[in-house]
Amino acid sequence: MQQLLDNWEEDFQAFHARFAPLFARRETQEQARKYLRGLMARVERKNCWQLAEALGEPRPDATQRLLYQARWDADEVRDRLQQFVIETCGDPQGILVVDETGFVKKGQRSVGVKRQYSGTAGKIENCQVGVFLSYVSSQGQVFLDRRLYLPQDWCEDPTRRQRARVPEEIEFRSKPELGLEMVQQARQRGVPARWVTADEIYGEAGFFRQQVAEAGLGYVLAVPVNTPVWVRRPRLEPPQQKTGGRPRRKTRLAPQAQPARRVGALVAGWGPRRWTRLEVAPGEKGPRVYDWARQRVVESQQGLPGRTVWLLARRAVGQPSELAYYLCHAPRGTALVTMAQVAAARWGIEQGFQEAKGQTGLDQYQVRFWHSWYRHITLSLLAHAWLASVRWRQGGKRGR
Repeated sequence: MQQLLDNWEEDFQAFHARFAPLFARRETQEQARKYLRGLMARVERKNCWQLAEALGEPRPDATQRLLYQARWDADEVRDRLQQFVIETCGDPQGILVVDETGFVKKGQRSVGVKRQYSGTAGKIENCQVGVFLSYVSSQGQVFLDRRLYLPQDWCEDPTRRQRARVPEEIEFRSKPELGLEMVQQARQRGVPARWVTADEIYGEAGFFRQQVAEAGLGYVLAVPVNTPVWVRRPRLEPPQQKTGGRPRRKTRLAPQAQPARRVGALVAGWGPRRWTRLEVAPGEKGPRVYDWARQRVVESQQGLPGRTVWLLARRAVGQPSELAYYLCHAPRGTALVTMAQVAAARWGIEQGFQEAKGQTGLDQYQVRFWHSWYRHITLSLLAHAWLASVRWRQGGKRGR
């Protein structure tokens, strides 16, 4: 890593210059540059004390001031990072990936911390959870945005909010709501994209699917095995009207309508000819190969028929009981391999989390305040984006 930093020092300086004007004072600009370098340095724990030591500073005061008191807006830096991504790897066929990761903590005062499920640990832990938006293009993967998930009990506790300096306007948002906000914001900023993919937390949220589609994006979203769909669009019974008044009841399924079926049961009835074996992505132990199949279905939106979409299933080779299910909003002519590749793009964000935690200190912070969390996380994503851009160019020089 140090050799890479030395070899690309001029490029790093140019990268930092893009963002320097967002840090009002010259001292803050210089400290931000040092912090970015420190995040990419060989430091065991990239907290303020150890970063200060690595930077040759006797105390962490300047580093702490950058995260706590200095005047700069992490969202403005995020916006400029998105512009950098647009310029360096923007792709009309780009894929927006929504996922979350946990940050295990020991105490109770860090903003948003509580005992909750952490996908990182694979169990319930005392942790913070961040929801992230990643971008996958032909170049590779890079992060675009981040949101701290603030649990309901935090939102309703004014004492904890005040101690952690949570802004008054912050209200409870579910993880799908946070993910949707980031997708919509990225599109408003001009990030080119064709697809959205995410895991079951987001795929089972009907409003998430609906608004992604209304934004003009296709989606390949994982859903639980018990997700209801119809093979054919069911008939509806129109609402009965009062003369000159409001409807007496809402639209509902006609009595003779066929009931919805669970996706797991529907896929279980598919014959062997429906499945196609595809290599969809590289893996640590070689190409990732799965069996894939699909069928047109009608999705359920609050118990009523919604869009006509694809039901996509993925089956592990040699383990037919290991299945994953997706609802896909895509035109009829979309190739099966395209849907499979979009679904596989979600694995890239998992690698991105590993890189950001291992190489740019994403999870190695000791801050308690709302704005300080956003500042550290944003600078970590900035460092990760620069490293990713260097690797893309190195790969281009070697020839892909």
